[in-house]
Amino acid sequence: MLRSLSFALLLCAAPVVAQQPGALPTDTVKAKPVAPKKPWYETFSIRGYGQVRYNRLLETNDQLKCEQCDRSWGDNGGFFIRRARIIFSGYVHPRVYIYLQPDFASSAGTTQHVAQLRDWYVDLGLDPKNEFRVRLGQSKVPYSFENMQSSQNRLPLDRADPTNSANSNERDLGAFLYWAPARIRDRFKMLVDEGLKGSGDYGVVAFGVYNGQTANRPEANDVLHTVARITWPFALGEQILETSAAGYTGKYVVTSDQRSPGVKGSTDWNYMDERMVGSVNLYPRPFGLLAEYNVGRGPEYNPATDSIETKDLSGGFVTLSYRLKVKHHTFFPFARYQVYDGGKKHELDARSYTVNDFEAGIEWQPNKNFELVCEYYWGDRTFEDHIKPDNAQVGQLLRIQGQFNF
Repeated sequence: MLRSLSFALLLCAAPVVAQQPGALPTDTVKAKPVAPKKPWYETFSIRGYGQVRYNRLLETNDQLKCEQCDRSWGDNGGFFIRRARIIFSGYVHPRVYIYLQPDFASSAGTTQHVAQLRDWYVDLGLDPKNEFRVRLGQSKVPYSFENMQSSQNRLPLDRADPTNSANSNERDLGAFLYWAPARIRDRFKMLVDEGLKGSGDYGVVAFGVYNGQTANRPEANDVLHTVARITWPFALGEQILETSAAGYTGKYVVTSDQRSPGVKGSTDWNYMDERMVGSVNLYPRPFGLLAEYNVGRGPEYNPATDSIETKDLSGGFVTLSYRLKVKHHTFFPFARYQVYDGGKKHELDARSYTVNDFEAGIEWQPNKNFELVCEYYWGDRTFEDHIKPDNAQVGQLLRIQGQFNF
């Protein structure tokens, strides 16, 4: 009788025990839900910047101009939107990176603020770390550190004539192979993210082929341009020193819309177009230095014969800078000297240039979303074409730019 009563009590108690904390059967434990993977369009970044300028303060010569630099230089110039960029970028696959950048401050004839494509390319990773990648589309040609450096990060308001004359808008349509170890790719990214005026990631070794007529223009012959570049950012204590060398070769066509009526030239208007450049860049930690020099040959107007000829070119620049932090403000005083003797193939009649210019200024960053640059410019420029075969201009001006980043 006692045994039967004990057995009955155990049967009654079993459900109660089973309901005590920590005694749940394993088949009723629920796993935490796994967050679904975000679709690619939710991982894309959207960023951009804009630049508004005024160049006429303390101006001594309204005929001193630089068409490629800034069309608002000189007479009839006023407030000017130099750039209005929005950038869409991101990975749609671990090995597929998309980059799109239009500019809404381009010009078409006398019409300003026209939308125009700057970059539209895809990077295809060839290995799990994307150390090897192929870039297809319109992008910057890997030639010259300053050309590859974004205008959002550059200290002088415009790129230097000797190297920027290589490619209009620094870009063209083609295919480029890049390689860099993962740790160096991280270093390239850090140099931009930390505000050290980096150029971005164009690999340690680069090789490519492209049309050669410059960005947003159709190919005009059957000869592709070829470019190669090698660089390395050395870590020297707290400083980083990057040295580079690059070169390109091809044939450029001075098309009918780039020639004045009556100007003479080669029978088919094809001209040899080749250059090589050496670069040294000490990143501003806190003292900075960027020096580049290039030589080559290309189309250039000759006022003595009133014709476009293949001529030698040479020139370079040195930019000095210093990074100064005062509480939450950052200041970059800078100065640049440049010389150039050669043509600009993408301007009217492959306009001939002789440049001997100096500029000095300061960039002020009160926060990461706004920058103010003031620079004083001393210009000594000769720029000649069929319409103006004798055009030497000397002058000075104070330039101001406000830039907003988002």
